[in-house]
Amino acid sequence: MLNLKITDSDLIGGDLAYLDIVSRYAARGVLFNDHGQVAMMYMAELDLYKLPGGGMEEGESPEDAFVREIKEETGCEADVICRLGFVEEHKNRNGFLQHSHCYLAKARHGAGEAALTEAEEQLGMSVQWLSATQALDIMEKAVAGGGDNHAKLFMLMRDRII
Repeated sequence: MLNLKITDSDLIGGDLAYLDIVSRYAARGVLFNDHGQVAMMYMAELDLYKLPGGGMEEGESPEDAFVREIKEETGCEADVICRLGFVEEHKNRNGFLQHSHCYLAKARHGAGEAALTEAEEQLGMSVQWLSATQALDIMEKAVAGGGDNHAKLFMLMRDRII
């Protein structure tokens, strides 16, 4: 079972430091289809691929949040196969702690239409179905390319681990 903490020190070095108060609870994970491909959310404005998922709503279970996020972002109905665990992102530089519940899910036949938020539309978000190897390669290259976008690097590290 995945139980991981990512901190600023994992990205930029320095002493380990953990935050105490969760800023955001989220649900995310791997969604695959009948062809064994993985759904990756491509954000054109950031040239970034990430796994589907997002913040939990008040009173929503983590599993229900993941299924809802899949539907909103990909247009797919999905069945959760198993819980993978969780990842904590301790972004001390930003004073932000995100606790992500992680799952593996399978898309049902026939995707509907995505219901993206205005912010997601502005980022040019779209679903791309890739082999697991392609998805990992894209994320590895993005990390190797470096850059100083702290949030982007946290996201890439988290999603590669999941």
